[in-house]
Amino acid sequence: MRIAITGHRGQLGTALQQALAGHDLFGLDLPEHDIADRQDVQATLRGLAPDIVLHAAGYTDVDGCARDPDRALRINGLGTQNVALAAAAGGAALLYISTNEVFRGDRAAPYLEYDPPDPGNAYGYSKWVGERYVEQLCPRFYIVRISWLFGGPRSFVTKMLALSAERPELAGVDDEMASPTYAPDLAQAIAQLIATGQYGVYHLVNEGACSRYDWAREVLHQSGRGAVPIRPIKLAAYRRDSTPPPRAVLRNFAAAALGIVLRPWQEALAAHLQPR
Repeated sequence: MRIAITGHRGQLGTALQQALAGHDLFGLDLPEHDIADRQDVQATLRGLAPDIVLHAAGYTDVDGCARDPDRALRINGLGTQNVALAAAAGGAALLYISTNEVFRGDRAAPYLEYDPPDPGNAYGYSKWVGERYVEQLCPRFYIVRISWLFGGPRSFVTKMLALSAERPELAGVDDEMASPTYAPDLAQAIAQLIATGQYGVYHLVNEGACSRYDWAREVLHQSGRGAVPIRPIKLAAYRRDSTPPPRAVLRNFAAAALGIVLRPWQEALAAHLQPR
């Protein structure tokens, strides 16, 4: 297939290029291409004529979205509108990367693909707006919701490792829960998904869920830094501009029915920390 990847230099975009190396790949990313530039997106995708567009680009600074919600909407909302219109005009399918933060996270049960979104912060709202444009404008689409992505040079994992080398004690939020998602595992799952032609909404996360505190403890344990003390704190005590959903755990139901299941997050973390 001819595949265009927006945000190809990012954490997921890099993993997608590796997972889809056997296809004809084309990358769109800043500074050469800006999804908020309608004319550039239209001209670029018209020239590439891809079979499918993997739309991984977006404004993912959650606190930044809270400080400037209009910017979040311009990039994640209207930027996705630009990509969706261009893909539809060229007859390409579209896969849009969304987030668990389209859900408020105020219930104990995991969220299925079919549960109605109810975002509780600016980032989640802007990504939900992007979902709506994809659904309304593209006849063939995948919406893939993910959470707590790691695997690149900048993530919660690398942050915890850096802090453990600098501070005598760490703190982790124990009442915010989701599923860590390893970028290479996600990219492989997306490669499997787009080969099926089974369009729709999917939750692709590594199996299992944890709190930020539990995740940080596992990072320290697997990296051989388990002696570094870490204390649990509450989400309300952690000062930030945005309020994340406290329990937006995603359940992979639809993709699992196709045989697409990601391994437990602990195993994925081990693969990341101790690559062979």
